[in-house]
Amino acid sequence: MENSVNSINLTERKHISVSGVLKIDSFDEEEFLLETNMGYLVVKGKELELIKLDNKEGIVSIKGQIDSMNYLDELKKQNKKSRLFEKLFQ
Repeated sequence: MENSVNSINLTERKHISVSGVLKIDSFDEEEFLLETNMGYLVVKGKELELIKLDNKEGIVSIKGQIDSMNYLDELKKQNKKSRLFEKLFQ
């Protein structure tokens, strides 16, 4: 990844572009969990859709209704993954 700067650009709560993304851990229509070079970032909303993924530059663009963005600490990230697996195997 050439771009190591973490930045977030939110436009009218309908489009978000995040740089410094190392990988997408999980995503669905209501939540994206992104691993960035500044920690784990959760983007929540409605009808979320991945519109751009540039692995080389580390850029992710998402459209939909953006309700919140939050950085997580490591403990919260582990709990999030546990809940994801619980949902998958129910």
